[in-house]
Amino acid sequence: MPLLLATFTNANSKGALAIKIIMVKGWVLLFILFALHLGVFAQKPVLPFPQHVQYTKGCILPNRVSRQKLDNSVIGFYWQWKKRYVKAGVAKGQSYIWFQTPGKKQCVSEGQGYGMLITALMAGADAEAKITFDALFNYYKAHPAKTGQHLMAWAQDAKGNNTDHSSATDGDMDIAYALLLANKQWGSKGNVNYLNEARLLLADIMKHEINRQTFTVLLSGDIEWDSKDYFDTRSSDFMPSHFKAFAVAAGDNRWLKVNEVTYRLFAYMEQKYSPDAGLVPDFIQHVNNHPHPARPMYLESEYDGCYNYNACRVPWRIAADYLLYGDKRAKAINSRINSWVRSTTSNKADNLSAGYSLAGNDLPKRNFEALSFIGPFAVSAMVDAKNQQWLNDVWDYLIAFKLKDYDYYDNSIKMIDMIILSGNYWKV
Repeated sequence: MPLLLATFTNANSKGALAIKIIMVKGWVLLFILFALHLGVFAQKPVLPFPQHVQYTKGCILPNRVSRQKLDNSVIGFYWQWKKRYVKAGVAKGQSYIWFQTPGKKQCVSEGQGYGMLITALMAGADAEAKITFDALFNYYKAHPAKTGQHLMAWAQDAKGNNTDHSSATDGDMDIAYALLLANKQWGSKGNVNYLNEARLLLADIMKHEINRQTFTVLLSGDIEWDSKDYFDTRSSDFMPSHFKAFAVAAGDNRWLKVNEVTYRLFAYMEQKYSPDAGLVPDFIQHVNNHPHPARPMYLESEYDGCYNYNACRVPWRIAADYLLYGDKRAKAINSRINSWVRSTTSNKADNLSAGYSLAGNDLPKRNFEALSFIGPFAVSAMVDAKNQQWLNDVWDYLIAFKLKDYDYYDNSIKMIDMIILSGNYWKV
């Protein structure tokens, strides 16, 4: 069947248009191919992977292998990760990061944030990164929380319905940062104004997920000033390099206040509760008055007051601040952690445990490997050249684990940390 092309020509001096329908085949095909070419060109990333970022002077990368081999390891794992975890949503043009745990949840906002970070950073290695990113963005936009229309509802089921309408602060902050990455990667003049979307989200995070009395990070947008946990925080929600970027993007120096307050809180917690190991607990209660580790079963487990599956991300989040911004407080925190972890493992990566008390002792029955602990310890080692051999060993240990043997959480943290470890994590 021939294709139709409508052309418009002036029919008279009054400017009336006459439509001439031309039956064509080849010319339309050529036009379509040209249009597709323009579309692909418009999606070309400004900062394609690999970027080989120059981190703060004195920081190190694994050096037992070449930069090309580091990059290849990241790219190889990325394709495995994407194939397994990026899933098409029920609605057209939407994708989500598969939660991979039996039950009602198919996606959580934390995972959506991880996916958007990874996809923006891997553009170039993945020619369809922008398409994937926009589909992840569309899913996020389709699932607003009940507080703050730009916050994401924490969890969705297999039909794409929200199973929990509250928000999770860490997920929202990663989504916001990913939007800033996307703005720098592709610009905001296309089908999505990434910068404007980031600013809208940041305004909601500041309004609903930051304690306006202490300027510490709340667990969720559902927590009100009179809630019993209004003065509690999750340690892994401290993302200092994010906060510095947020302050600039939003033109809001309150983000710098959040940064300062939380650095002081962490220094207090380490000095008082973990002077040897330099660890912080998953949750901290009463930040306004005598902050202390959360009680057992505070929110998730008997180890809520220990260095467990939330706090395990802290070394990576804080190290990123030193790598990108050179904040000496970040180096000090990670240097203490490095000194302890190398000592407690006897510099053997396979001695790393999946959880510790604040005194630095292994948690009971944790005689197994967890990538969500190993990856951040590797990133932590990057802050000082004296950790070179240890960093090399932990990198080798980390990449040897197979994706099929771990869940979305471990594999997604591994993916992000591999990008950082290979020297390909850039600031907005």
